[in-house]
Amino acid sequence: IYIGQTGDAVMGGLALFALSIGMGLPLILVGTLGGKYLPKAGGWMDAVKAVFGVVLLGVAIWMLERFLSATITQLMWAVLLISSAVYMGATESIREAASGWIRLWKSIGLVLLLWGALMLIGVAAGAKGTALAPLSGISLGGGGGEVAELEFRMIDNEAELDQALEQAKAAGQPVMLDFYADWCISCKEMEHNTFSDPRVIDALSGFLVLQADVTANNADHKALLKRFDLYGPPGIIFWDASGERVRQHWVVGYQPPEEFLGHVTAVSNR
Repeated sequence: IYIGQTGDAVMGGLALFALSIGMGLPLILVGTLGGKYLPKAGGWMDAVKAVFGVVLLGVAIWMLERFLSATITQLMWAVLLISSAVYMGATESIREAASGWIRLWKSIGLVLLLWGALMLIGVAAGAKGTALAPLSGISLGGGGGEVAELEFRMIDNEAELDQALEQAKAAGQPVMLDFYADWCISCKEMEHNTFSDPRVIDALSGFLVLQADVTANNADHKALLKRFDLYGPPGIIFWDASGERVRQHWVVGYQPPEEFLGHVTAVSNR
């Protein structure tokens, strides 16, 4: 994303190199000095092994979010959290002589159990939430109204884009083009947090909202990205009502609703 925002491949490469050194040095220090300062192996290592096993499973689910639907990944998160809670003794009673550490372990397990249950409720209710907001999109007021969604007109190549731009210019309508891919985490964040925000949906009501799904990354998709000097998604391009590109308000990378609204308002007021 940094390289996509700045176009500076050298600085991006140096940043990745610095990151690798920062991750490697602690391993070298632990390997050379660990035998002297680290505690001896014992039963506590089983708990550490279990915790890191759950973390690895969580990382796997997080990576699968790039390819699988939100409903499936939410269900996987729920199963992982509830299983971890059961392992931590959330469903078992505590003995009176139990230590403080055991009570703390069970308390964390109860939190995970409740969190996992909320995620299951979200899946069953059809919520379009995230792991941190599992009930997002559910109406709790009893009104039963559907949550508004931003409706995109899909394009797949430059010819379709040019045709859409001509139609919008003839109608005096500003345009927003969103580059999206299933494997793009920032695109998912924009979809869940920004494009689902009612204020953003209302601000874009007068726009022709286009989306190019470049998941396949074929020749047409590469040509579209190259046309706007983009290395990949997410990238959001604006045109005003006269058909002129508004370069200063292009968006590369994730932006929260409040920041993104500033770009939409500026383009619509031109």
